[in-house]
Amino acid sequence: MSTAFETPPSADDIAALALAARDALPAPFAAAARAVAIRVEEFAPEDMLSDLEIDDPFELTGLYDGIPLTSKSVMDQPDRPDTIWLFRRAILDEWIDREEVPLPVLVTHVYVHELAHHFGWSDAQIAAIDRWWE
Repeated sequence: MSTAFETPPSADDIAALALAARDALPAPFAAAARAVAIRVEEFAPEDMLSDLEIDDPFELTGLYDGIPLTSKSVMDQPDRPDTIWLFRRAILDEWIDREEVPLPVLVTHVYVHELAHHFGWSDAQIAAIDRWWE
């Protein structure tokens, strides 16, 4: 997929970039990553923003929705698949603000950050490992 866009990247473009990021993961993480659905929406739904106490939908670029592997139990009866949500408009807004960061790099960062929650890593652990903004 070309990453030169003549029009604003679509939800399908963002999904393709996330799938490329998933496909590039090292072997120890690849199988677990394939078990997590990827969903691209324009913005986070209102109920999600409310639950997170976020007023501005542009502040949320992605979210992991599921039970981290470190907390899963055979007793769990999930009502939906583990999902990484990517919010297109918020991602594009950040991409524009960070002129020097290519869109594939930004989408990969958001996707991997949310996938790290699937692995049970805290935000602090992720920040210690993923210092992409430096």
